[in-house]
Amino acid sequence: MNIKDISKIELWAVSFIYGLALLMLLTNASGANDNIPYEFKTAQINFSYFSSYFLPELFRYSIFYFSFLLLNFCCLPPLYKKVNAGLNLFILLTVFLCSGLVISISKTYSKAFILVQYEDIQDAYNRIFFNGFTTAAWLILLIAIYVALKQLIIYLIENKEQESNHQMKVELAFGAAFWFVGTLIWVITGAGFDVVLCWTLVVTSCTLLVIYSLYYLIPLAMQRPKPFRYYYGQVFLIAAIITVPICIIGALLSYQRDFIPVVMCFHIGAQLGISAPLAWYIYKKRNETDEQISSLKKELGKSDASLGFLKSQINPHFLFNALNTLYGTALQEKAERTGEGIQKLGDMMRFMLQENMQDKISLSRDIDYLNNYIELQKFRTSLSVDIAINTEIEENFTALQITPMLLIPFVENAFKHGISLQSPSHIKITLQTKGNVLYFDVHNSIHLKADGDPEKLNSGIGLPNVKQRLNLLYPKKHELLIRESAKEFFVHLTLNLN
Repeated sequence: MNIKDISKIELWAVSFIYGLALLMLLTNASGANDNIPYEFKTAQINFSYFSSYFLPELFRYSIFYFSFLLLNFCCLPPLYKKVNAGLNLFILLTVFLCSGLVISISKTYSKAFILVQYEDIQDAYNRIFFNGFTTAAWLILLIAIYVALKQLIIYLIENKEQESNHQMKVELAFGAAFWFVGTLIWVITGAGFDVVLCWTLVVTSCTLLVIYSLYYLIPLAMQRPKPFRYYYGQVFLIAAIITVPICIIGALLSYQRDFIPVVMCFHIGAQLGISAPLAWYIYKKRNETDEQISSLKKELGKSDASLGFLKSQINPHFLFNALNTLYGTALQEKAERTGEGIQKLGDMMRFMLQENMQDKISLSRDIDYLNNYIELQKFRTSLSVDIAINTEIEENFTALQITPMLLIPFVENAFKHGISLQSPSHIKITLQTKGNVLYFDVHNSIHLKADGDPEKLNSGIGLPNVKQRLNLLYPKKHELLIRESAKEFFVHLTLNLN
């Protein structure tokens, strides 16, 4: 979800709330004049629904709506980024003054009965205007905190790769933003302190329980025979325990006698009816997404690696060298070695076109491909006496399975960088198994390719690709050590084939 999507959701949500408030005002007009509020009647002031309630509330809701739009979309985001600070501070001050005036003037009509409670009319107006500007200040503060939380969420989402525990931070920020949105709505609708306090206690406990469930409780429940039943039992127990501190805080801050039972009902109901199923749903969806991403990464890694092998191994330059070698050998002998070389090349082609597409193959078949590749390279370098190629590859394998073409990159890399027809070169390849563990070593000299050598431009799949495949296909089942000096290169791979 990008910033534009978030802005659209905000605009639609706040416009819906504003429209709903206006609809409530319109529907309440029916027969309202027959029900004169008690305060107006006591103060012996005439009550008109239109002038004493509808218009003041219309202006109050409207100033809340337009203040939110102006601050949330135009003023505060650039102000946080220190862009046009002077202009945005001026807009912020203007919004504060306008909101304070509209709220205060509206109250002189909707709360006209307060005027008769003061001996001095100026005293009454001062009190009303003080409360009006105080409400405007709280409104701007809540909107500013909401925008700050939104900016924090956007930052965490955009920089999730750089942040540790970023997912938990995003969830905490979302919980805080949800609380502020609710608090802002309660303030706009004129709800009392007890309502805001109840909302704060319940939302805070629900947010903490959801996060605790996602990262500890549900993973623990998944290890039990009946995870959902165990999970809900634990949620009920935790909700009951949390009720104690919530009731204590409520009793200290609220003066209402029935506040504690109300908070208990809302708390238990919200935890069992909202928090618990919400956390379970998020965990399930997140698990499915992670599994799909992991599966796609594996498939993509194998496909990319296979394509890389085909491009790096069976490339025109390699085939040209192999065929030239076979042609030269045919001129010298009776084509016995030529036939052998062609057969090995055919086996390699058949392997890459058929068995390379499978998830797992027998280790012996992968070793056959490895041996064929080494033998073809030996054909190419057999005329040079300064090239030493030694192999110690175990041939007796049990029914061990391996991902195809997992070992060949190291050998291909050794022949590419370790062989020079002008300088002494050496390659040593060792492979053995003990139980289900494979030990594979490649030790070779290093020679820089000449500028005119086509192999200099052919980078092959590279060792980073191999590391990626090992991490995807054999997580925590392999150990790869790579050592490099100015003249030698050494690779040691330990692989558990279970």
